[in-house]
Amino acid sequence: MPVVAPKHRQLAMATIRVTQIRSSIRTHKRQKQTMEALGLRRINHTVEHDDTPVIRGMIAKVQHLVTVEEGK
Repeated sequence: MPVVAPKHRQLAMATIRVTQIRSSIRTHKRQKQTMEALGLRRINHTVEHDDTPVIRGMIAKVQHLVTVEEGK
């Protein structure tokens, strides 16, 4: 049987900080929904997410509205 590390001992994922820099007014509905899914509500609002392909794909769709910084 394979040995599996307990959940509390798994390595932490890298994180990224996403900051909204432009308004989502006058953008397509799908882009507004993406901003909402990322947790961004207003200009200069910053949220931290795990660095996953799903989050990177969401950021790519609204890259003109946000900035991305590597987290800790």
